[in-house]
Amino acid sequence: MPQNPIRATAVFKQLMKAHYAELAGAASSGRKLAWCTSMGQVELLRAFGLAIYFPENHGALLGATRRCMDYIPVANGAGYSPEICSYLTSDVGAYLKGETPLKESYGMEKVPRPDVLFYNTNQCRELVDWFMFYHRRLGVPCIGINTPRHIDQLTKEHVESVAAQERALVGPLEDISGVGFDEGRLSDIVALSRDASVLWKRALEYARARPSPMTFWDGTIHMGPIVVMRGLTEAVDYYRALSTEMGERVKAGVAAVPGERFRIFWDGMPVWGRIRMLSELFEKHRVSVVASTYCNTWALDGLDPSRPFESMASEYTGLHINRNDERKMDYFKRMAKDYSIDGFVFHNARTCPATSNTDFGLPTRLEEDTGIPALVLDGDLCDLRCFSDDQARTAIEAFIEQLGGVGSGGDPR
Repeated sequence: MPQNPIRATAVFKQLMKAHYAELAGAASSGRKLAWCTSMGQVELLRAFGLAIYFPENHGALLGATRRCMDYIPVANGAGYSPEICSYLTSDVGAYLKGETPLKESYGMEKVPRPDVLFYNTNQCRELVDWFMFYHRRLGVPCIGINTPRHIDQLTKEHVESVAAQERALVGPLEDISGVGFDEGRLSDIVALSRDASVLWKRALEYARARPSPMTFWDGTIHMGPIVVMRGLTEAVDYYRALSTEMGERVKAGVAAVPGERFRIFWDGMPVWGRIRMLSELFEKHRVSVVASTYCNTWALDGLDPSRPFESMASEYTGLHINRNDERKMDYFKRMAKDYSIDGFVFHNARTCPATSNTDFGLPTRLEEDTGIPALVLDGDLCDLRCFSDDQARTAIEAFIEQLGGVGSGGDPR
């Protein structure tokens, strides 16, 4: 139990129950339903009145409950490599076994059947392969956005290309949903996504305070509504309350990690099945993981309701995960300054190279450029065969000792 629990957690649980109740209701009432990748243009889907399910959220739940370890081998047996995305293999394996943790968590006997599968390749190509599995199994349309990858500067040509793809999907979505397109409705939904994103970003930025009022581990919980409820008033209301609470905690000097000594930036995916172990290990040594690329990904504060297609194209194309190493380096340096970072942890998620910035020397170059120590931690988002508790604990504790000699946190004891 956290020493200083966040009040909004209770509201978060209610919101997530409401989200899954809506999905169950859609399935039983005949309301059309879309599956969407987590960084897909969800605003466009909402403009057609579609209920929306996010398989990546299901993958994270499979990882957090560790049920994934029963399902990954099933997908491997069906021909899916153990080296590809473990969200994909966890989810596909669960489908093949006819099981889901949604039953225990939210009372849903099965994941809701889609009327359309909507992807964006801004994160990786494996999302398309994932959705194409269900396209072949269920016979429903699979449509989406093919985003330019690994970009340096975001150009007018990038934005125009993606915006044109978005517009080209209006007709197919009208046919699937039976709802005519209304750009004014889309603009209103984009405005809600922007407002929620601004408030989510504000909540995260309160972690610049010393001591930080929240951690990355908290963020992996509280990011839920910005993933599954972008474009809804519920998300705006939730993040208004959360950001207000974070401001109150800063004013009161409430520390997420009592006696905070050092401040860490986490790059890459969480190790969902070891969130508690890792958070308790860092807290034991009075180390606060104050910021991350992962949680900040959903701070789409550049959305503009006066330019709905172009601003969606810009925000969803310019994601951190979709930039080249030079732009990522700039981002890490800026975050290190803004959050008074003493050390970087780069999670090398074995089945997710798209989110792992460890293979081409970036952590070493960053350490050389900034003088801030960097640790590469081997693991995975779901597949715990790739993660060793003992090795992780040894590496992290040695890293914290290193911070005691060079970090700005002070106390080297």
